[in-house]
Amino acid sequence: MTINQSWQERIGNQRDWVWRGWQTRYTYLRAKKNGAESKQPPLIFIHGFGASIEHWRNNLPVIAQSHTVYAIDLLGFGASRKADVEYSTALWTEQVHDFWQTFIGTPVILVGNSIGSLVCLTASATYPEMVKGLVMLSLPDVSVREDMLPPPVRPVVTAIENLVASPLLIKNILKIVRQPNIIRRWAGVAYPNKSAVTEELVDILSSPAYDDGAEQTLVRLSRSVRQATFAKSVRDLLPQIVIPILLIWGMQDKMIPPKQARAIAALNPNLKLVEWDNAGHCPHDEYPDKFNLLLLDWLKSI
Repeated sequence: MTINQSWQERIGNQRDWVWRGWQTRYTYLRAKKNGAESKQPPLIFIHGFGASIEHWRNNLPVIAQSHTVYAIDLLGFGASRKADVEYSTALWTEQVHDFWQTFIGTPVILVGNSIGSLVCLTASATYPEMVKGLVMLSLPDVSVREDMLPPPVRPVVTAIENLVASPLLIKNILKIVRQPNIIRRWAGVAYPNKSAVTEELVDILSSPAYDDGAEQTLVRLSRSVRQATFAKSVRDLLPQIVIPILLIWGMQDKMIPPKQARAIAALNPNLKLVEWDNAGHCPHDEYPDKFNLLLLDWLKSI
C-alpha cells in the first residue's frame, strides 16, 4: 500500500534541530490509528551512505498508520550540515541517541539501511535502554576489509587511498558524480529493479551534493570510512544484542556480498534473516510495498 502524494509530503513534518552547534534535519509522522501511539513503540529510520530521510518516502506514511515514525539526516548527509569533522559510526550513534533523548525518551525500534544499519546496531549495543527492536537492511562490516589485507600491507594501501582522496581530486570527482546521469547509473547498480530508478530518486540522491561544504565532507568521509576507528566490528557488536532483530538482504546486492548475510545471522540467535531474490542494496525503496508488509508483520510478532 503506497500512498499517492508527492515525496515532499510523504516524508512527513520536517524540522531543524541544532545538535552540538550543527544544524540537522529530522522528520516525524504521528500514528494515525486511535490509541495506536500510546500502545506501539515509535520507530526511528536511519538512511544509508549518500542518502537521506527522503529515501524512506514510500515507507514512513504506511508505517505511520499504526506507529509514530521518525527519520533523521545523519550529520554530513541529506539536509543536515556538511560539517568538517572526523566522521564515524560512534559520532552518528551519539547523534541518534541525543535525538532520541531529546524528542522521544521511550524505547524505540531502530530501522537502518546500509551504513545506517551499522549505526542502529552500534546504538543498540551502546544504549540498550533506548532500543526495543532492531531492523537492518544490507548490514556492512568494515572489519571484513581489514581481514582481507595482511597487516604489513594495510598502511601501504591506506596511504595510496589517502592520496587518491586528495581534496583537489575529490572536488573534481564530485562535480562529475553529482550529475543526474551519473547518479542514475550508480542507482542502476544498487537497484536491479530498474523501474525503481525514477527521476524522483535521482533528484533525491543528487541534491545534497550541491550543498555548501559537500566537497570537504566527501573528503572527510572518504578518509574516515577506511580507518579502523570508523566502526566497530559487527562480529563484536551483534552478539551483545538481546532484543528481537530482523535482517533483510537483497540477493542481488552488488554493494555488499549477499554471502555475508548468513554468516552475520549466525552471530545472534535472536536474529531473523530474510533473503530477497531480485532485490539489491536498498530493498525498502526497491520494493516498498513488500518491505512495509514484512516490517508490519514483524512488529506484530514481537
